[in-house]
Amino acid sequence: MRVEKASTAIRCALPIYSSAVSAGFPSPAEDYLENKLDLNEHLIHHPSATFMVRATGDSMTGVGIFSGDILIVDRSIQAKHGSIIIAVINAELTVKRLYRRKGVIRLEAANPAYPSLNVSDDMELWCWGVVTAAIHQYGGAALSRSFNDS
Repeated sequence: MRVEKASTAIRCALPIYSSAVSAGFPSPAEDYLENKLDLNEHLIHHPSATFMVRATGDSMTGVGIFSGDILIVDRSIQAKHGSIIIAVINAELTVKRLYRRKGVIRLEAANPAYPSLNVSDDMELWCWGVVTAAIHQYGGAALSRSFNDS
């Protein structure tokens, strides 16, 4: 697993439109250019405490995290009940939803095919940070190639 520290040294401001995008019939959006949006400012609130990691597997598909997604993780946010976290459990990294109520701690998958993991006193659990965003690509490089091949 490759973990990269987030950096805001490189800025990439992209246009953002003030109107919402319809999933129905298209509308001319160029008339509604609002401003430029810097994805670093939008996705990374604490650069010195933020890192990115690529997800693998399908245990979190119920919350929109898919294999291959890039997760943005903030170490400065306190994990609480319901947070999606990067956890180290018995020396293995995982992404799960934290359940913490009435002395019970468990890591919950967001896919019914995977059981929850109850954390017992003899287990070592560390929270590496709270997932604040997932970057999910549709089609990726394969899609770009198919358009360019036409």
